[in-house]
Amino acid sequence: MSRGVIAVYPGTFDPITLGHEDIVRRAAGLFDHVIIAVAIAHHKKTLFTLDERLALAGDLAQRVGNVSVQPFEGLVKDFVIKQGGKVMVRGVRGVTDFDYEYQLAGMNRNLAPDIETIFLTPAAALQSVSSTLIREISQLGGDVAPYVSPLVLQRLQEKVRAR
Repeated sequence: MSRGVIAVYPGTFDPITLGHEDIVRRAAGLFDHVIIAVAIAHHKKTLFTLDERLALAGDLAQRVGNVSVQPFEGLVKDFVIKQGGKVMVRGVRGVTDFDYEYQLAGMNRNLAPDIETIFLTPAAALQSVSSTLIREISQLGGDVAPYVSPLVLQRLQEKVRAR
């Protein structure tokens, strides 16, 4: 059974934010199936474990519909090919993101010419939101409720209390 056009949205998602959610919802409206590919990220010190990040992304996937979540490691282009994907979705908040993502897209096109990269921008109110800022603000006692889902907020508060 064919699942139509599969798009992969890769990232660390530590944690997944409403900006990510906006990108996922919009990609789900464009493609038959979207896979949120959560990087195992051995090279990064993450606040949330891989299982926690998969669960938080899974909550979003359940709320959207034609979205699933899978872990990946290694080159994302290899994961996209293995999943039968045709498109890689990347979120871009501004020119700094665009410059970096443009370079990645060019290299990915060299490595896997059959996979297209598309850039989506989050809603204007979410363009300043990043996982890094959410982690920092949360750990310093700031209010991140406007930028994350209720489940992510709950998990962030648990992490702060556990310190």
